[in-house]
Amino acid sequence: MPILPRRALLGAAPLLLPGGRAMAQGEPGREQARPIRMVVPFAPGGSADVVARITAQGLQAVLGQPVVVENRGGSGGVIGSEAALAAPPDGGTITFHTLSSAVLNAGLYKTLSFDVRRAFAPVALVGTLPNVVMVNPKVPARTLPELLALMRARPGRITYASSGPGTITHLSAHLLASMAGAEATHVPYRGSGPAFADLLAGTVDMMVDTMASVIPAIRAGQVRALAVTTTTRSAALPDIPTAAEAGLPGYETYNWHAVFAHAATPAPILARLEAATITAVQAQSARLEAAGVEPRPEGSAALGAFWDQQLALWIPIIRSSGATAD
Repeated sequence: MPILPRRALLGAAPLLLPGGRAMAQGEPGREQARPIRMVVPFAPGGSADVVARITAQGLQAVLGQPVVVENRGGSGGVIGSEAALAAPPDGGTITFHTLSSAVLNAGLYKTLSFDVRRAFAPVALVGTLPNVVMVNPKVPARTLPELLALMRARPGRITYASSGPGTITHLSAHLLASMAGAEATHVPYRGSGPAFADLLAGTVDMMVDTMASVIPAIRAGQVRALAVTTTTRSAALPDIPTAAEAGLPGYETYNWHAVFAHAATPAPILARLEAATITAVQAQSARLEAAGVEPRPEGSAALGAFWDQQLALWIPIIRSSGATAD
């Protein structure tokens, strides 16, 4: 849909208030616009929180209305999702989902209190975060083909770290080995931080992690990057080939962030949120890129099609990995 001009968005802002009440401009003593609540279903400090706060600041500038980030972490995003769905569907609460909370949980949990695809309405995509395949310097592989050859020659002896079963770090490495016809041993951790620390220490051999969080270590030579997991090279690491260039065509994994609302939110409010989010992402593109995000300001129709594609891709991979959260 076309992006509404800033004046139109500011005029529409009162429609986004809880309860849908329109405010008369200039009315003496009128009630101030209530903040929009952006629920981030993850703990503070992670990449989702950082990107959400950049997006919220952009939305606030576009709408002329406060946008307050509320972190509700736990159960891989389930707790925050439930909290967002408990709010009135009037645009006063929006949700900042990632691949994990919008897709992976649908395959990891056999019993959820909601069907994520039916419970949420796509608003707009914010951006993608490429992953990178890394090894500790003790591993003799200097290229992706050499690593895959080691994995085939030593079935199960090459270890890979992850931030936990069923996470993007786990499933990306599982998919890599599966597509290469190789076998490696999964070593799960409670979070990417401890997993990456053991990769640096040489306790585990390899890891596939979000590029944004590991670029300093790669540049310092503390770990060896073998391939990025997107179809094009990253501007942040232009010398690192893609997996396809390195001999594994079709391999592509990345995390992503997007804004969603309750599925029962009225269409006019969804449309205004969509236009505002696209404008906000465009305005914040430099800050997003600095945070390791590749901005992708796309509207609800594109996000909905992308969401369906991601569900179709990852649910079978989760089942083949045996990962479960129940």
